[in-house]
Amino acid sequence: MIRVAVVDDEQLVRSGLRMILGTAPDIDVVADCGGGEAVAMVLRCAPDVVLLDIRMPDVDGLTVLRSLRAQPHPPAVAMLTTFDADEYLAAALRSGAAGFLLKDTDPEQLVRAVRTLAGGGSVLDPGVTRAVIGGYLAAEAESTAAAAVRTLTPREREVLAHLGAGLANPQIAERMGLAPSTVKDHVRAVLGKLGGVNRVQAAIVADRAGLVATVREGGRR
Repeated sequence: MIRVAVVDDEQLVRSGLRMILGTAPDIDVVADCGGGEAVAMVLRCAPDVVLLDIRMPDVDGLTVLRSLRAQPHPPAVAMLTTFDADEYLAAALRSGAAGFLLKDTDPEQLVRAVRTLAGGGSVLDPGVTRAVIGGYLAAEAESTAAAAVRTLTPREREVLAHLGAGLANPQIAERMGLAPSTVKDHVRAVLGKLGGVNRVQAAIVADRAGLVATVREGGRR
Protein backbone atom coordinates (compact mmCIF):
# COMPACT_ATOMS: atom_id res chain seq x y z
CA MET A 1 0.00 0.00 0.00
CA ILE A 2 1.34 3.43 -0.98
CA ARG A 3 1.05 5.91 1.87
CA VAL A 4 0.31 9.48 0.72
CA ALA A 5 0.07 12.80 2.55
CA VAL A 6 -1.47 15.94 1.05
CA VAL A 7 -0.28 19.40 2.10
CA ASP A 8 -2.31 22.38 0.92
CA ASP A 9 -3.72 25.47 2.62
CA GLU A 10 -7.16 24.91 1.05
CA GLN A 11 -9.35 22.26 2.66
CA LEU A 12 -11.34 21.88 -0.56
CA VAL A 13 -8.19 20.97 -2.50
CA ARG A 14 -7.12 18.49 0.15
CA SER A 15 -10.54 16.86 0.22
CA GLY A 16 -10.63 16.60 -3.55
CA LEU A 17 -7.23 14.95 -3.78
CA ARG A 18 -8.09 12.60 -0.93
CA MET A 19 -11.28 11.58 -2.72
CA ILE A 20 -9.51 10.98 -6.04
CA LEU A 21 -6.65 8.98 -4.56
CA GLY A 22 -9.04 7.04 -2.34
CA THR A 23 -10.47 5.34 -5.42
CA ALA A 24 -7.16 3.53 -6.03
CA PRO A 25 -6.94 0.18 -4.22
CA ASP A 26 -3.21 0.47 -3.65
CA ILE A 27 -3.13 4.06 -2.29
CA ASP A 28 -3.92 5.19 1.25
CA VAL A 29 -4.08 8.91 2.04
CA VAL A 30 -2.83 8.76 5.61
CA ALA A 31 -3.07 12.50 6.40
CA ASP A 32 -3.69 15.98 5.03
CA CYS A 33 -2.91 19.38 6.50
CA GLY A 34 -1.76 22.94 5.86
CA GLY A 35 1.86 24.04 5.56
CA GLY A 36 2.41 24.87 9.21
CA GLU A 37 1.68 21.31 10.30
CA ALA A 38 3.36 19.55 7.40
CA VAL A 39 6.74 18.56 8.78
CA ALA A 40 5.36 17.26 12.08
CA MET A 41 2.63 15.38 10.20
CA VAL A 42 5.12 13.70 7.86
CA LEU A 43 7.36 12.68 10.75
CA ARG A 44 4.35 11.22 12.52
CA CYS A 45 2.71 9.43 9.59
CA ALA A 46 5.78 8.46 7.51
CA PRO A 47 4.15 8.68 4.05
CA ASP A 48 5.89 7.35 0.96
CA VAL A 49 4.70 10.28 -1.15
CA VAL A 50 3.82 13.87 -0.27
CA LEU A 51 1.78 16.10 -2.58
CA LEU A 52 2.82 19.60 -1.53
CA ASP A 53 1.32 22.94 -2.52
CA ILE A 54 4.13 25.17 -3.76
CA ARG A 55 2.44 28.34 -2.43
CA MET A 56 0.87 28.57 1.02
CA PRO A 57 0.26 31.61 3.22
CA ASP A 58 1.44 30.24 6.56
CA VAL A 59 4.57 28.25 5.60
CA ASP A 60 5.43 28.17 1.91
CA GLY A 61 5.96 24.92 0.06
CA LEU A 62 9.65 25.50 -0.60
CA THR A 63 10.34 25.79 3.13
CA VAL A 64 8.41 22.59 3.80
CA LEU A 65 10.18 20.82 0.93
CA ARG A 66 13.63 21.70 2.24
CA SER A 67 12.71 20.52 5.74
CA LEU A 68 11.37 17.23 4.42
CA ARG A 69 14.38 16.60 2.19
CA ALA A 70 16.66 17.15 5.19
CA GLN A 71 15.11 14.18 7.03
CA PRO A 72 17.08 10.90 7.22
CA HIS A 73 14.47 9.02 5.16
CA PRO A 74 12.57 11.67 3.19
CA PRO A 75 9.44 10.86 1.20
CA ALA A 76 9.15 11.56 -2.50
CA VAL A 77 7.68 15.06 -2.82
CA ALA A 78 5.73 16.33 -5.82
CA MET A 79 4.85 20.01 -5.90
CA LEU A 80 1.25 21.02 -6.61
CA THR A 81 1.25 24.17 -8.67
CA THR A 82 -0.71 26.49 -10.94
CA PHE A 83 0.34 28.27 -14.11
CA ASP A 84 1.12 31.47 -12.21
CA ALA A 85 3.75 29.92 -9.93
CA ASP A 86 6.51 29.62 -12.52
CA GLU A 87 9.09 31.55 -10.53
CA TYR A 88 8.98 28.93 -7.77
CA LEU A 89 9.57 25.90 -9.98
CA ALA A 90 13.33 26.09 -10.48
CA ALA A 91 13.86 26.65 -6.75
CA ALA A 92 11.75 23.59 -5.94
CA LEU A 93 13.73 21.57 -8.48
CA ARG A 94 17.00 22.49 -6.82
CA SER A 95 15.57 21.70 -3.40
CA GLY A 96 14.85 18.09 -4.32
CA ALA A 97 11.29 17.98 -5.66
CA ALA A 98 10.58 14.68 -7.42
CA GLY A 99 8.02 16.23 -9.72
CA PHE A 100 5.43 18.86 -10.50
CA LEU A 101 1.69 18.42 -10.91
CA LEU A 102 -1.07 20.89 -11.70
CA LYS A 103 -3.85 21.04 -9.13
CA ASP A 104 -6.40 20.18 -11.80
CA THR A 105 -4.47 17.14 -13.02
CA ASP A 106 -6.69 14.43 -14.51
CA PRO A 107 -7.63 11.88 -11.78
CA GLU A 108 -6.19 8.90 -13.64
CA GLN A 109 -2.98 10.80 -14.31
CA LEU A 110 -2.75 11.76 -10.63
CA VAL A 111 -3.03 8.14 -9.52
CA ARG A 112 -0.38 7.10 -12.04
CA ALA A 113 1.87 9.91 -10.85
CA VAL A 114 1.64 8.78 -7.23
CA ARG A 115 2.53 5.22 -8.23
CA THR A 116 5.49 6.50 -10.25
CA LEU A 117 6.74 8.59 -7.34
CA ALA A 118 6.39 5.69 -4.92
CA GLY A 119 8.44 3.55 -7.29
CA GLY A 120 11.29 6.05 -7.33
CA GLY A 121 10.40 7.77 -10.58
CA SER A 122 9.79 11.42 -11.36
CA VAL A 123 6.72 13.20 -12.73
CA LEU A 124 6.44 16.32 -14.86
CA ASP A 125 2.93 17.39 -15.79
CA PRO A 126 2.94 18.48 -19.46
CA GLY A 127 1.27 21.70 -18.35
CA VAL A 128 4.30 22.77 -16.33
CA THR A 129 7.18 21.07 -18.14
CA ARG A 130 8.01 24.12 -20.28
CA ALA A 131 7.99 26.41 -17.26
CA VAL A 132 10.25 24.08 -15.27
CA ILE A 133 12.67 23.78 -18.17
CA GLY A 134 12.69 27.53 -18.69
CA GLY A 135 13.38 28.22 -15.03
CA TYR A 136 16.10 25.60 -14.88
CA LEU A 137 17.87 26.86 -17.98
CA ALA A 138 17.68 30.44 -16.76
CA ALA A 139 20.41 29.54 -14.29
CA GLU A 140 21.96 26.48 -15.95
CA ALA A 141 23.32 27.16 -19.42
CA GLU A 142 21.81 24.92 -22.09
CA SER A 143 25.23 24.49 -23.66
CA THR A 144 26.52 23.04 -20.38
CA ALA A 145 23.72 20.46 -20.34
CA ALA A 146 24.35 19.55 -23.97
CA ALA A 147 28.07 19.14 -23.32
CA ALA A 148 27.34 16.86 -20.37
CA VAL A 149 25.10 14.62 -22.49
CA ARG A 150 27.91 14.22 -25.01
CA THR A 151 30.08 12.69 -22.27
CA LEU A 152 27.61 9.82 -21.77
CA THR A 153 28.04 6.41 -23.34
CA PRO A 154 25.27 5.18 -25.68
CA ARG A 155 23.90 2.97 -22.88
CA GLU A 156 23.94 5.89 -20.45
CA ARG A 157 22.10 8.08 -22.96
CA GLU A 158 19.46 5.38 -23.22
CA VAL A 159 19.12 5.35 -19.43
CA LEU A 160 18.86 9.14 -19.46
CA ALA A 161 16.09 8.93 -22.05
CA HIS A 162 14.11 6.63 -19.77
CA LEU A 163 14.72 8.96 -16.83
CA GLY A 164 13.32 11.72 -19.00
CA ALA A 165 10.16 9.67 -19.48
CA GLY A 166 9.78 9.53 -15.69
CA LEU A 167 10.48 5.82 -15.31
CA ALA A 168 11.69 4.29 -12.05
CA ASN A 169 14.68 1.95 -11.97
CA PRO A 170 12.66 -1.32 -12.10
CA GLN A 171 10.77 -0.03 -15.16
CA ILE A 172 14.01 0.98 -16.85
CA ALA A 173 15.47 -2.45 -16.11
CA GLU A 174 12.47 -4.13 -17.73
CA ARG A 175 12.56 -1.87 -20.81
CA MET A 176 16.30 -2.35 -21.32
CA GLY A 177 16.53 -6.00 -20.35
CA LEU A 178 19.02 -5.31 -17.57
CA ALA A 179 19.31 -6.28 -13.92
CA PRO A 180 17.95 -3.62 -11.51
CA SER A 181 21.37 -3.36 -9.88
CA THR A 182 22.96 -2.61 -13.26
CA VAL A 183 20.40 0.10 -13.94
CA LYS A 184 21.04 1.58 -10.50
CA ASP A 185 24.76 1.82 -11.35
CA HIS A 186 24.00 3.42 -14.72
CA VAL A 187 21.64 5.96 -13.16
CA ARG A 188 24.23 6.89 -10.56
CA ALA A 189 26.82 7.36 -13.29
CA VAL A 190 24.45 9.47 -15.43
CA LEU A 191 23.48 11.77 -12.57
CA GLY A 192 27.13 12.19 -11.65
CA LYS A 193 28.26 13.00 -15.19
CA LEU A 194 25.47 15.57 -15.49
CA GLY A 195 26.88 17.42 -12.51
CA GLY A 196 25.32 15.67 -9.53
CA VAL A 197 21.74 16.48 -10.59
CA ASN A 198 18.62 14.73 -9.31
CA ARG A 199 16.23 12.66 -11.41
CA VAL A 200 13.93 15.56 -12.29
CA GLN A 201 16.85 17.72 -13.39
CA ALA A 202 18.10 14.79 -15.46
CA ALA A 203 14.63 14.50 -17.02
CA ILE A 204 14.84 18.13 -18.09
CA VAL A 205 18.26 17.59 -19.64
CA ALA A 206 16.90 14.54 -21.49
CA ASP A 207 14.01 16.59 -22.83
CA ARG A 208 16.29 19.35 -24.09
CA ALA A 209 18.56 16.77 -25.72
CA GLY A 210 15.64 15.30 -27.65
CA LEU A 211 15.92 11.89 -26.01
CA VAL A 212 12.48 11.59 -24.46
CA ALA A 213 10.42 11.54 -27.68
CA THR A 214 12.28 8.49 -28.91
CA VAL A 215 11.52 6.51 -25.75
CA ARG A 216 7.83 7.40 -25.89
CA GLU A 217 7.71 6.16 -29.46
CA GLY A 218 9.20 2.85 -28.36
CA GLY A 219 12.66 3.42 -29.82
CA ARG A 220 16.08 3.59 -28.27
CA ARG A 221 18.97 6.00 -28.20
